[in-house]
Amino acid sequence: MIRFAAALLAATIPLLAAAQSFWPAQPVKLIVPYPPGGTTDFSARLIGQKLGGLLGQPFVIEYKPGATGTIGAQQVASARPDGYTMLANDMTYAMLPALFKKLPWEHAESLVPVTTLVVAPMVLAVPAGSRFKSLGDLVDYARNNPGKLNFGSGGVGSSSHLNGELFSKEAAVHLTHVPYKGGGDALRGIMSGEIDLLIAASPTLVSQFKGGRVRAIAVSGAVRSAAFVDVPTFGEGGVPGYGVTSWFGLFAPKGTPSEVIGKLHAETVRALADSAVKEKIAQQGAETGGLAPDKFARFVAEETKRWGNIARAAGIKPE
Repeated sequence: MIRFAAALLAATIPLLAAAQSFWPAQPVKLIVPYPPGGTTDFSARLIGQKLGGLLGQPFVIEYKPGATGTIGAQQVASARPDGYTMLANDMTYAMLPALFKKLPWEHAESLVPVTTLVVAPMVLAVPAGSRFKSLGDLVDYARNNPGKLNFGSGGVGSSSHLNGELFSKEAAVHLTHVPYKGGGDALRGIMSGEIDLLIAASPTLVSQFKGGRVRAIAVSGAVRSAAFVDVPTFGEGGVPGYGVTSWFGLFAPKGTPSEVIGKLHAETVRALADSAVKEKIAQQGAETGGLAPDKFARFVAEETKRWGNIARAAGIKPE
């Protein structure tokens, strides 16, 4: 009897492995926890379309916006871990524990980081008609006129809010925060001149910059961005401590088979290596991702700790 059971188990293991090797056998749902049109949406659609071609099953984008991305994230965290429901999210994910006293899922455990999709520098933009031609000009004015300049954001606790607070700290200036109902509204605010400055990921601002609708005066990173080649880095502008890089990545529900996670990572890296995909990402002033799952998990943990410290220093209290 024992020999029979052992033989049955030995026969079953290859069958299970073979079944997992056929993933995906049906369409994969890719949840974007924000409205259409943002950089997370751009990343998800670009890579999802390529993955669909590589894996023979469509990656269907579903938008579940609301509550700083927690609605969509919770849906994925509670989904069946069979490889057919995934989350595309951005750096805001690492900020959530600092913004909410209690999340409806275990932030450090319920979602498994798979890989990064896109990595983008942050850009500080001012209205096209602004008096400020350089970061130095803006910082000097802000130091001499505390609170007179404002910065816009997509809302209290949004990535643009925390980035504005971090910049204020590193530049030793006091800026007034103007929260909007979303990133799109904040973008319209900077283009119309309602606000003095906005810090956002390069894909959010690149077309407005190239179209002359905003002026970019600083970009994060050790070197200048190819899409903002004439724009100095924050370090060149006199604020070397501001070194934020925006990231966008894939997450899966806890319990998703490791074989599926490994295959999704490998095929995503393959998709990111495609010349057309790389070119589209470069046009946004960004770079391709591809971090291995274990490295991405460590990175998310580090980012979560970092943004928690920034939120506390800014006096942002979890709600």
